[in-house]
Amino acid sequence: MIDFKKIACGVALGLALTASPLAAQEELRMGTASLGGAFYPVGQAASNLVNKYAEGFTMVPVVTAGGTENPRLIGSGEVDFAIGNANTSYFASQGEDPYADPIAISSIGTLHNSVLHIVTLAGSDVTSIADLKGKRIAVGPAGGGTLNLLADVMALSGVSFGDITPSFVSYSDGFSQLSDGAVDVAVALSGYPAGAVIQTSTTADIAFIDIGAEGLAEIMQEHPYYSIVEVPADAYGTDAPLTMLGTKNILITQADADEEKVYQVTKAIYDHLDEFAAENANALQIVTEDAYDIAVPLHPGAKRYFDERQ
Repeated sequence: MIDFKKIACGVALGLALTASPLAAQEELRMGTASLGGAFYPVGQAASNLVNKYAEGFTMVPVVTAGGTENPRLIGSGEVDFAIGNANTSYFASQGEDPYADPIAISSIGTLHNSVLHIVTLAGSDVTSIADLKGKRIAVGPAGGGTLNLLADVMALSGVSFGDITPSFVSYSDGFSQLSDGAVDVAVALSGYPAGAVIQTSTTADIAFIDIGAEGLAEIMQEHPYYSIVEVPADAYGTDAPLTMLGTKNILITQADADEEKVYQVTKAIYDHLDEFAAENANALQIVTEDAYDIAVPLHPGAKRYFDERQ
């Protein structure tokens, strides 16, 4: 006689054992930026480390408008973690322009530097920031971190967004527009080498618009949260290294995110920087100790991890 009760129990146990690993996995979303910049591949590499080393969690990178939008996505719960620019993330935490109200975010740690690429085609009559007036410029996506930094740079020469014809598109599309002659200049706040810049340089001769030493000194005096970054000549095949304006990038999350979750994610990423760098060279710029110097307070889960490393 068939014991259906035993069979039913066995099936139930088998289903439970099969389902339990899946049920234990919590999927996390990592906000990055548009395709063509550095945020998405960096986010992808970080997500791969979480998938490999953070037991109980999986992570997927999500395309977003970028550094300015990402704190808002954290605040609304649309993403769990995100890459942010240090300056705009601080503005978000304080409720300063362009954020109407404070957003409850915490930092996880530092990442690479993003530098402001202002690029035109070789032979263009745009050779300085003042020459941007009246030009068609691909400025990156609306909500991206490029806009704040570009506005501060243009202000040095008395140029505003009202003086240009902006094209709010992804970095990839913006640099494609540059190649096609649809815009005069393309801009990207990105780690180096930026994929969109490299792609354009393979089909056209490009030129970088230099802010100049005097302009860099002036903007650093007014906006000390930015940084000056030397980009090696081999990054874009230039005759000499490029001195560019940049900002440190950081990982952010909700201020009230579960401490153990944040600890596991932080450990998965920062315990394996060699693997991180093997997949994405931008990780070579990470200095773990810089986590203590971020203006946005460290999340308790991240602080616990970095304190253990001391």
